[in-house]
Amino acid sequence: MAYRSLGKGYADVADHFRARIKNGELTPGETLPSVAEIREQFDVAAKTVSRALGMLKTEGLVTSRGSLGTVVAKSSIVITGSDRLNRMARNGLRYAPGETSTGHRVMWRSAHDAKVCKALDLEPGDEVVIRIRVFHQDGQPTSVGLSVYPPHTVATVPELTEDVRMTYQFDKLYADRTGKKVVKGQRLSHARQASQDELDALGIDAPSHSAIAVLVTTVTFHDDERPLGYWEDVYAPGSQVPIPD
Repeated sequence: MAYRSLGKGYADVADHFRARIKNGELTPGETLPSVAEIREQFDVAAKTVSRALGMLKTEGLVTSRGSLGTVVAKSSIVITGSDRLNRMARNGLRYAPGETSTGHRVMWRSAHDAKVCKALDLEPGDEVVIRIRVFHQDGQPTSVGLSVYPPHTVATVPELTEDVRMTYQFDKLYADRTGKKVVKGQRLSHARQASQDELDALGIDAPSHSAIAVLVTTVTFHDDERPLGYWEDVYAPGSQVPIPD
């Protein structure tokens, strides 16, 4: 049955297709329904559909292909690890079309970074498990993902220590095994100078004395008692990162 709801406007129509593109349900090169089909689906006027498609074109999510109609464009938008987790929960898709990850590393380290210690309520020198991977879109590195877990999280989800790609969501494993709900804290962003390791991972060739600024987003996961994990994503210069409402 077609999706219908009274009072839908162009922003609602755009939201519908934006979400499907972001979730990987509509892939680059795939054709969107025709204007007539979208009108029927949402019970809206042709002008409303035109404005919705215009919004998506402005955002670089779709493009016109003559007789083919409107198709999904290759997007320069890079999602955060938190968004990726949301997508997996919705549709089970770990990667968007054309997206891969490499350089997976797992290590035990002493935590000394002040932001990490504060986020996870640790004393400097406490041991943590760190997981690192580099995400690519169509073969180009887009972001470095780093996640840090304290010992009490690792004790419940020992898979975090295995030097292989995780096949299940850590928050779901933790919730299933403890019966506690895992909540994501507020997502924060800031700019800072990239480390040489980050520049190398992102394929940025710059003189050693150069200061290259990168965008960083962070989020901390909690249960009802204590912090469980700290995630940090470092984006290549020029990346577009969606900001949640």
